[in-house]
Amino acid sequence: MAIFPNKNTQLCMSLAARPGNFGTRFHNYLYQALDLDYFYKAFTTTDLPAAIAGIRALGVRGCAVSMPFKEASIPLIDEMDASAAAIESINTIVNNDGALKAYNTDYIAIRQLIEKHGLDRNLRLALRGSGGMGKAVACAFRDAGFRHGTLIARNPQTGQPLAERCGYQWRADDAGLEADLLVNVTPLGMAGGPEADTLAFNPVAIEQAQWVFDVVALPPRTPLILAAEAAGKSCITGQEVVALQALEQFALYTGVRPTPELVAEATAFAAAG
Repeated sequence: MAIFPNKNTQLCMSLAARPGNFGTRFHNYLYQALDLDYFYKAFTTTDLPAAIAGIRALGVRGCAVSMPFKEASIPLIDEMDASAAAIESINTIVNNDGALKAYNTDYIAIRQLIEKHGLDRNLRLALRGSGGMGKAVACAFRDAGFRHGTLIARNPQTGQPLAERCGYQWRADDAGLEADLLVNVTPLGMAGGPEADTLAFNPVAIEQAQWVFDVVALPPRTPLILAAEAAGKSCITGQEVVALQALEQFALYTGVRPTPELVAEATAFAAAG
């Protein structure tokens, strides 16, 4: 039975610099399939404090937080779940009667994908990016047992501390890089951005790698993934990340955990949009 928004409908939302349709279609598909009186809408903002205040004031049930708001949102919420506090980055806000609690389901999704794909902990890891998502991914690999890592970040003020925190080396670029597993956690290759056509790693590094993992979900097959597929590499896409982290958000917002079959349906629907 279709559920139409009414005065009692619970609103959930997302905040991103460049909103996409995946989360909106994923959540709304599941709301309809499970007859839940919820509605999901994507937003962007140029006034983050006002946007977060609106979540509290208007009773918005939950909010997904994407780049570049994952760290800037922290001072604006009331409580940090351990998943967010441990890495000082958030991607989910849950509103409990005006009290805003932050989580990080990105970390959870990365840990699940490491296990799902059976990634060898002895692989030499090269991770590009040191922002809020970079923290989640780097800490997930560290906690999964990856000890041989290099963190690539142009900004030494964020890159070096994160590398040291994870026991990895830091470098400013990927010139001469040799790694078995390449992970992009920057906006390089993201649709709609100024570097949408840019490869996150140089072609030589891609050719030498065994695995390529791009956290960017829009487009589903980024320039990095296309180059890796052409070189015959095993790939993990950002859509896998966004589906898993969105599932965890859905459970936090609604208290309902859909079956794997229904999640697969919602993921396929979202990816087609």
